[in-house]
Amino acid sequence: MTWQLASVAVVALVLAAGLVWFERTRPSAKVVALVATLAALAVVGRIAFAPFPNVKPTTDIVLFAGLAIGAAPGFSVGAITALASNVFFGQGPWTPWQMVAWGLVGVAGGLLGRLLRGREPARVPLALVCAAAGFGYGALLDFYQWTLAATHTVGSYAAVSATSFPYNLAHAVGNFIFAMAIGPAFVRALRRYRRRFEVRWAQPAVAAALIAALVLPVVLGAPSPAQAKSRAEVKALKYLDHFQNVDGGFGGAPHQSSSPLYTGWATLGIAAAGTNPRDVRHGKRNVITYMRRHVPKPKDVGGLERTILMLHASGVSQRNFGRHNLVAELIALRKPDGSWEELVDHTSFGILALRAGGMSPKALRTSALWLMRQQNADGGFGFATKGGSSDADDTGSTLQALASVGWRHRVATRRALAYLRKTQNADGGFGQMNADSSNAQSTSWAVQGIVAAGANPAALRRNRHTPISYITSLQQANGAVRYSRTSAQTPIWVTAQALTALARNPFPVKAPKRRGPVRVADPKPKPARAPAATPSTAGSARSSSRVPIAHIAKSKKPPPPSHGQTISPAPPPAGTPVQAAVTSVRRRHVVATSHGDGEGGGTLGPALGGLAAAALIAGGYLARRRLSVRH
Repeated sequence: MTWQLASVAVVALVLAAGLVWFERTRPSAKVVALVATLAALAVVGRIAFAPFPNVKPTTDIVLFAGLAIGAAPGFSVGAITALASNVFFGQGPWTPWQMVAWGLVGVAGGLLGRLLRGREPARVPLALVCAAAGFGYGALLDFYQWTLAATHTVGSYAAVSATSFPYNLAHAVGNFIFAMAIGPAFVRALRRYRRRFEVRWAQPAVAAALIAALVLPVVLGAPSPAQAKSRAEVKALKYLDHFQNVDGGFGGAPHQSSSPLYTGWATLGIAAAGTNPRDVRHGKRNVITYMRRHVPKPKDVGGLERTILMLHASGVSQRNFGRHNLVAELIALRKPDGSWEELVDHTSFGILALRAGGMSPKALRTSALWLMRQQNADGGFGFATKGGSSDADDTGSTLQALASVGWRHRVATRRALAYLRKTQNADGGFGQMNADSSNAQSTSWAVQGIVAAGANPAALRRNRHTPISYITSLQQANGAVRYSRTSAQTPIWVTAQALTALARNPFPVKAPKRRGPVRVADPKPKPARAPAATPSTAGSARSSSRVPIAHIAKSKKPPPPSHGQTISPAPPPAGTPVQAAVTSVRRRHVVATSHGDGEGGGTLGPALGGLAAAALIAGGYLARRRLSVRH
């Protein structure tokens, strides 16, 4: 076998292994779309800087992709970039080598992400890694050139490398400059988008439900001593109580239009905190009024599951709602293997919804067995099926589903609890994935699962911090709970989910007793005091992910509702009735899931804009020189 044939065989095997690896992770359609988008961006970066030999942001973009979304997606971004960009630059025997080289750059980014464990990479070290990636890419392409040489010795490889060294040096220097200019902002934005793409319907839904969870209890009348709330719960409920919309529903943030998703999860949060959702109303309208006009379609699995749970928590029939038997419609969508759409997320909530609809644990045995078979080797559960990345959100919802059919003491439950204990961060909270920094919503999901499994979240301590203490540490003076230390996004959504964790009431939530709505004398929550500037935040006053809610309120134009950005609370219009906050509610536990980090969203656009402007200026300059030579 010749050197050329052997090397091509090895490259083909590596390339096939990398792409199969990505496929085996069972990426969702949204993750695949993100991979394709990043590959397209890397291709555009290579084309835009074609006039500058070996100076282009492509390698940086591939490395950032691996760092932010994982090694396997990073490999795919690199491989696709090489294949697609060579449609413009010319295909040849070098294409598989470039695919492997850029794919390995993506893997290196994934390894760097694991080493950082969710921490933000510093600008200069990240730029140095990108420069090293440029030399590594060049070394592998030099190897390809070496396989074509007459002799294959160390000396001949050194000669090939020496010939290409100026180009490799230009590549590394260009990588360093691009990383210094856009690196941290690019990584933060990618992490934000990844979290949004990986949102489970359960998470967003839970988030909204949690929103209401805080609002409704606030509105209730005087509670009994057994229902006394913690001060954090009362403040959160007062904050949320102001933002029920006139149609009776809830949006993802203050002043956003209502949606069935957020209304459903807000309802669950309210009920979990001890208030019957029908007692929380805006005028004559409550959540049930809103949902009667927004009954889910018969094949909308997530909508059916969420609506069944919220109707159960409100004491309303799920078998005759708007002339629909929602329970029968959900049963009809269950597959023969017991799953719903072969997703852990939908199957967990399918079990919870049918338990709320009156189905016995025995009738759900097939679904519970399917669910247990999807447990990963680390003990956690992911969004889809076994083999994908485990996360705190789906592990928490699965623990609730297993507990609802009486399987609290199974081995799978103990392993899932062990996974949560192992992935708890030093601040007491949980990130969505193992290497992610903590956020209030993933921490709430973890707490929900821990409580459902019969464990005490206060017993999970890291550096004297518990999941509950992490959540309360994020609460501001006006009662809103921040998403994380660096982000105040979607305050209603986050605050509601945090309340479910404080309430400690796993799904399915039983309907609390009805009470008459109570109104507050002074509905205006105190505005959050702007935190003092610190060295880590002083330079980022313009970033929405690092600006206190009170500051965000000054924005003249609110962000579009579809993105769920943070909008700070504004007092209700004059004359609008506001319901009262209860001074106490049952101390139970509920979990929710957020997801959509706000970090870095405002800095990537200007950085890429500057990059494009530089490309246009450079291209214009070179075109002008060529034209002047011709004339």
